[in-house]
Formats: sequence, structure tokens, C-alpha cells
Amino acid sequence: MTNVAVLVGSLRAQSVNRNFAVALAKLARSKLQFRFVEIGDLPLYNQDLESDLPAAVQRFKSEIEAADAVLFVTPEFNRTFSSALKNAIEWGTRPWGKNSFAGKPGAVVGATLGVVGTAAAQSQLRSVVSAIGVALIAQPEIYLNFREGQFVDGEIADEGLRTLLTDWTAKFADWIARLRQPALSF
Repeated sequence: MTNVAVLVGSLRAQSVNRNFAVALAKLARSKLQFRFVEIGDLPLYNQDLESDLPAAVQRFKSEIEAADAVLFVTPEFNRTFSSALKNAIEWGTRPWGKNSFAGKPGAVVGATLGVVGTAAAQSQLRSVVSAIGVALIAQPEIYLNFREGQFVDGEIADEGLRTLLTDWTAKFADWIARLRQPALSF
């Protein structure tokens, strides 16, 4: 089974994005195993701590390294992604030369109550994540405008959304498989 490290940018236990990620994990379980990686316990990035990485950072980096791929689930705060995600990215790429994300297939999704569905946050996050060596799937993009009733008891209740996300899940699984294939040598 393909293991996907899931980083949820909202730290609130019942956030829209956490609920979205949980429902997406249930939907994807036949193709992908989502493993939620805690980011709320990471200290603020400080280069002075790199010589003796805090235990939470060591745990975080090892969970990213053990995954086959990474899924970033982002809220949109002030037209950008959360500081919690930015902090996790900083720790994941440090110390210099020890980038835990490098070469991983990845994806960015997000949900918000606003009508643009995290488009601004995802645009900025995609730029950062691409710069750290994550190979992002480009299509389809998921900018979810959250509405009550879309998720019920951790499941996707809206049939149209379930169809869209089933297609997205299959394409993400195919993307990961394609990137994990050994390169042909001539």
C-alpha cells in the first residue's frame, strides 16, 4: 500500500481542512494509506536548534522520509497558507542538505468557507513546495468551497464531490506510482 504523509495546515481539531482530510483518507483507502503527521508540536524554526534537533522535529522528519508521497491540506489565512505549514516546511528542509521532502511526489488541496476555495493559498504553497523538490501533481486541482453537509460522520456525503474526489484520488495514486518507477537506463 502506498503511504502518504498528510500535513494539515490548520491545527484546530475540528477544522474544515482536518475534516476534509479525514474524509479524503477514507475515500482513498483502497489505493492510498494516509498517515497524518503532527505539525502542531514543532517549535518555531530556529537555526540555533539545528545542531541538536528537538525530538518533535526528529519525529516529523522521519515520518516524512518514511512516506512514499506527501499531501498538503491547506486552509487560507489572509490570502496565504498557514504559518504552521510554513514552519513544518522549514523544519523538513533543514539542516542544510537534509531535505526530508526532496524527490517526493506530492499534492496540494484545501477547503475554506470562502468562495475562492483556497486558490490564493494553494498558489503560494505550490510555489514553495515545488522549490523544495516535491514533484506536485498539476491536475486536477481541488479548491473546495466548503458547505455544511458535504462531510457527515467523516465521510463525503455529497455525491458530486465524492465523484470528483474519487477521480482525484485515482490520479494522485497513478502520479505517485509513475514517479516511483525506476528510470530506464540505456
